[in-house]
Amino acid sequence: MKEQGKIWMNGKLVPFKNAKVHVLTHALHYSTAVFEGIRCYSTPKGSMIFRLPEHVDRLFSSAKMYSMKMPYSKKQISGAIMKTVRNSTLKECYIRPIVYYSYGMLGLTPTSNKIDVAIACVEALQEYTQAGKIRGTRCRVSKWLRIDSRSQPMQAKAASNYANAALARVEALTEGYDESIMLNYYGKVAEGSAENIFLINDDKIFTPPLSAGILPGITRDSVIKIAKAERLSVTEKNFDVEDLYSADEVFMTGTASEIKPVTEIDNKSIGGGKPGRITLQLHKIFIDVVSGKDKRFFKWLTPV
Repeated sequence: MKEQGKIWMNGKLVPFKNAKVHVLTHALHYSTAVFEGIRCYSTPKGSMIFRLPEHVDRLFSSAKMYSMKMPYSKKQISGAIMKTVRNSTLKECYIRPIVYYSYGMLGLTPTSNKIDVAIACVEALQEYTQAGKIRGTRCRVSKWLRIDSRSQPMQAKAASNYANAALARVEALTEGYDESIMLNYYGKVAEGSAENIFLINDDKIFTPPLSAGILPGITRDSVIKIAKAERLSVTEKNFDVEDLYSADEVFMTGTASEIKPVTEIDNKSIGGGKPGRITLQLHKIFIDVVSGKDKRFFKWLTPV
């Protein structure tokens, strides 16, 4: 990771190398942290942060689900994010705000510990390359089930959820795939390790509902709104792995990965093994949106 700019920690910008936490930080031992992944894009009108208010809203919602009393307002966090981006000198970047129970009591109960907040900016994550977007992503259905919402709040973007996701991702990579697809406890398709999932049949788009135990993805929401603006049919419904196998097209969405076509699942070719027509259409529009070229969605961009 290239160290560039500074990291915002509890109201102060500190040098990248000095942004450290104590080894007994509660979140390190018990995963008591929530975070966001946000993108800043270069546009003809300068650097723009994509859907900043929605990301900040979700960060605060996640914190609330984990009984974290945020020490800053939404306005303060939004301002700190923009300040950190400006300080990074990057025209495009991936932004990672994180809220966590810090050093104090080591026991399981976190509530006596201080809430710390940090914001970092880095170049686009290396694990999300253009390869999967060009040739399509090879996926496998994971043996690891997506954690059930009755066990912990899966609509929170919480660190604890991603231990489950990391197991699925490493499993897929070890077996020669690019990504995993996770099922929920009912055997229905939930999402990828770090992306929401869509399938297309007969020009109609389907995606699992939030009740399937998925993260309410902001890119997911953006794609649904873009598709509806293009007069495409979008339905939220539960479906099985077999529905993915027989789909005309499959794609995944996420802040880091944007829109990623899936061309193979469990060694079964999807859509003839090439990115599908509607997937490519949505991807092109999405790139125009984040680049500030599609005026219909310009309100989603916040100037730095």
